Amino acid sequence: MNRDTLRSILAHDNSASARAVLAELEAGADFEVNLNSTASAHLLWTNWSTRQETMCEMGIIPSRPGFDEAIERLHAAGTAGVRMGTVTGPQKRYLIFLSEDLTRCVASW
Repeated sequence: MNRDTLRSILAHDNSASARAVLAELEAGADFEVNLNSTASAHLLWTNWSTRQETMCEMGIIPSRPGFDEAIERLHAAGTAGVRMGTVTGPQKRYLIFLSEDLTRCVASW
């Protein structure tokens, strides 16, 4: 995947988190998308919602917005295949979850 394609995918997502990822990408952040495998959005939702619940029980608040929304969006994606990736800038690292066909952002934070 090239930078322009990822930029376009993120630009079509109106979430605050995707806008933050896009800004980091446009500022020159490194990125990587795993094109070799996918995971079920449901499986990812199960894993991340369990982490979310544990964090809440421990009184831990995610350091940047978008975590709760991303978990909801993974849930809404059902059993669809998702490709995972990262966008890493000098101060922040974001997780991105893209549709299997690489046409939309399923979730990010």
